This record gives sequence, structure tokens and C-alpha cells, in this order.
Amino acid sequence: MVVEADRRQATTTTWLGLGFTVALLLAANVLNNTILRSATIVAGIVEVALLAVVAVRCGLGTQGLGLSRDTWRRGARWAGISAAVVLALYLLALALPQTRPVFLDRRGDIGLGRAVFAATVPVLFATVLLEEFAFRGVLWGLLCRLRGPRIATLGSAVLFGLWHVLPSLNLLGENQAARDALRGNPAGAVVFAVVSTTIAGLVFGALRQRSGSLLAPIGLHWATNGLGYIFSALLWWSQTR
Repeated sequence: MVVEADRRQATTTTWLGLGFTVALLLAANVLNNTILRSATIVAGIVEVALLAVVAVRCGLGTQGLGLSRDTWRRGARWAGISAAVVLALYLLALALPQTRPVFLDRRGDIGLGRAVFAATVPVLFATVLLEEFAFRGVLWGLLCRLRGPRIATLGSAVLFGLWHVLPSLNLLGENQAARDALRGNPAGAVVFAVVSTTIAGLVFGALRQRSGSLLAPIGLHWATNGLGYIFSALLWWSQTR
């Protein structure tokens, strides 16, 4: 009876932690895309700290978060392989005239030096670490405890897609290729962003499950975003020479 009561208490705590995490991310999403846009690094660090408190209160531990030391080497290996694949695909896309305009994103028109800084500091701390700790760390861990790894991957991916609704409102103004493809349709930009990031979330979640480590999706996520900044800056730079 005591064991059953403890199990029910643990389940209740997990559900409460899940609800609090979703509420916290909803508030963070609104704040990060409005009044905190100029302080994203500090906001990201604070939000990760709050999520860590939730993880501790729910008893996830390093294993539940994908940060156990015995998974570091495997996670780093998967991260390196994933980054190499992204690099190869980006080089191919940049070499082909049909896909090269995708990199003409206004966020990369900041000079090569600033783009490298953006890729290694703001992208890493304000985007990748926050999102991976939130979605493939805390959310994935809580959902896995409640419903298993498949539901954890699916559920965290759907929430990850919805997380990108507000950022997608700027997509048409930042990327000419997206504006042309979507014919300037804001609703289309939102749908595209949500669907594409949900698919990305499925890949990140599968990588988290396969490797058992949060380092693996962190590596893939950074390569996708960080290298995107650098390649965009390279293309803008080449057009001014």
C-alpha cells in the first residue's frame, strides 16, 4: 500500500511538473519574442535555471535529463556525426544555384565576424541550450516517465513546433526565399514554421532517445542554426565583393 501510494504521489508530481513546465515555456516564449528580445542570453540562462528547479523537484536527475556522465561520449559522437551531415548538406545547398537563395536571410547580413559571434554565443545560449534543455531534457524526461519514449518524442516535438509560432511572424521579412515560396502569406509562414520545426523536433527527440544523451540533439540543433548564420553571412559577404 505504501509503495502504491508513493507511486501515485510520484505520478502526480510528474504531471504537476509537466504542467508547470508548459506554463513556464509559454510565458518565456511570449517574453522572449517581445520585451526580452534585447536580453535573450540572460533570459535564456534564467529560464534554464527555472527549468532545472522543476527537474530537481520532479526527481528527474541527470539520467532523466540525458546528462548522465556515462552518456557523454556516445552523445558527443552522435553530435559530431550530426554536425558533419549538416555541414555537408549546407555546402551542397550553397553550391547549387537553385538552393543558394535560401541562405539570403537578413539575420545573416551582419558581417562574417558578427555572424560567427552570433553562432557561438547567442545561438548557443539563447536558443540551442534553452530549447534542448526544455524540450529534449525536462519535457522529454517527464513525458517519458509518464508515457514512454515514443510519446515523449512526439509530445515534445509538437510543443517544439508550437514554440515557433511567434518567431515565424518575422520569417517573411527576414528570408526572401521563404517570402517568394509562400507568396507573402503570413498564415502560410506560421504553418510552414510549425510543421518544419515539429519535424525537426521529431528528429531531435529520436536522436535523444537513440543516444540516451542530450548532447546529441544539442550538436545537431547548433549545427542547423549556427552554421546557418555563418553560411548566410558568407553568401552576403560574397555578394558585396
